[in-house]
Amino acid sequence: MAESAAGSAAGSSVQCVDVAALLADPYGTYAALREAAPVHRMTGPDGRPAWLVTRYDDVRRALADPRLSLDRRNALPGTYSGLSLPPALDANLLNMDPPDHTRLRRLVVKAFTPARVEALRAPVRRLAGDLLDAVAADGRTDLMATYAGPLPIVVICDLLGVPQRDRRDFREWTDALIAPDPAQPQRAKEAVASLMRFVDALIEGKRAEPGDDLLSDLIAVRDGGDVLSPDELTSLVFLLLFAGYENTVHLIANAVLALLEHPVLLREVRSDPDVLATAVEELMRWDGPVPLAIRRFPLKDVSIGGVVVPKGETVLLSLASANRDARQFPDPDRLDLRREHSGQLGLGHGIHHCLGAALARMETETALAVLFERLDDLELDLPQAPPVRRESLRARGLKSLPVRWSAQKRTGF
Repeated sequence: MAESAAGSAAGSSVQCVDVAALLADPYGTYAALREAAPVHRMTGPDGRPAWLVTRYDDVRRALADPRLSLDRRNALPGTYSGLSLPPALDANLLNMDPPDHTRLRRLVVKAFTPARVEALRAPVRRLAGDLLDAVAADGRTDLMATYAGPLPIVVICDLLGVPQRDRRDFREWTDALIAPDPAQPQRAKEAVASLMRFVDALIEGKRAEPGDDLLSDLIAVRDGGDVLSPDELTSLVFLLLFAGYENTVHLIANAVLALLEHPVLLREVRSDPDVLATAVEELMRWDGPVPLAIRRFPLKDVSIGGVVVPKGETVLLSLASANRDARQFPDPDRLDLRREHSGQLGLGHGIHHCLGAALARMETETALAVLFERLDDLELDLPQAPPVRRESLRARGLKSLPVRWSAQKRTGF
C-alpha cells in the first residue's frame, strides 16, 4: 500500500526541494514551492527524505489532524533519525500524542494562564531596563548577547525557580542542537549530555529545597501522586528550559531586526506604542522563529493537498510558508503592523500549539517597547558589523545582531 501511494504522489506535480535555496532564500523559495504544488519531497534536517507541506489551509488542517502522530515510534523503520536524545529527555510533549500529551500538558498549562503571564509583565519590563542599563554607556552592542538572549533565560529560570547560582547561558547548548556544525558532530552529543546533567541537578536541588515555583510543583506531582514518571519529569523540565528560551530569543531578535530594517514602521511603533500588540502578531507571521512545525508521522495513508502521503513517512509542515500564503494573507511579503490577522501560525495550532505562546508574545512586546523607548536613535551597526543569520531549517534566528546609538544621551536611565 505504501509503495503504491508513494508512486501515486511521485507521479503528480510533487517535486524535490532545493535545501540550499531554502536556506539562502527561504521566503522566495517557499513562494515558488507554494505555486508549484501543495506538497513536495525534500531532505529533512536529519538528512532523511520527508514530505514538505507549504500552503496555509493544508498546514493548518494538518497541525490539528489526529491522524498525524508526533510519536517517533510511528515512523517507518529507517525513514527518520531526528534529534538524538536519551530516553530521559525524549519523553516530552514534542514526542507525544494523547492521552499522555493531554495529561502532561494539563500539569503545566496553569503556569501560562493569561493572568499569570500578565503578572510577569512588570518584572519583565524591569529586567529589560536593567539589561539596557548595563550597556547604555557603550554606544553599541550585540543585542543577541546582551538583550534578546539573556531576557528569556531569566524569565524562564524565574518561572521554574532555578536558583541564581545555577543559571547560565543556554545558547551554546541550544545552538549545538538546533544548528549543528557539520565539522563538529560531537558538539550535539556533548550539548545533550550537558543539558541532562544540568536538568538532573536542578531536580535534585529543588527536591531537597522546594519553593513556590513550577519546578517544585512538578516534582510534588510526581512524588505525591506518581502522575509523572521520572523520565517524563526530566523531559518536561528540559523542554520548558529549551523551548522557553529558544523560540522567544529569536522572536525578539527577528522582530528588532525587521523594525530596524523598516524605519517607517519603527517610527509608527515609537509614535503609537499601543500598536505593539498587533505588531507582534504580524512580526511573528512575517519572520517567525519556527519555520517548520515538529515532524509528524501518518498513522495511515493520508491525503494532504491531494497528495497521498504513506503511513509512517515523515511530514514537515512549513509554518513559514503558510504565513506567507497570499490565499490567506493579502500582499503577504509586505510587513503591515496593523494587519487584521486571521490565524497566523507562527507558534503552531491545535493541541500542540506552543504552550508558552502567551509568555513569548508578552516578552517580545515588552522587550520591543522598552528597547525603543530607551534608545530612540537605535540603528543597525552597518556596514562594520552586519547581522549574521545562522543556517538552520529547524529555527529562523540570528547569530548576532550588532546595533549602535548615541551613548552620550543614555546616562542616568
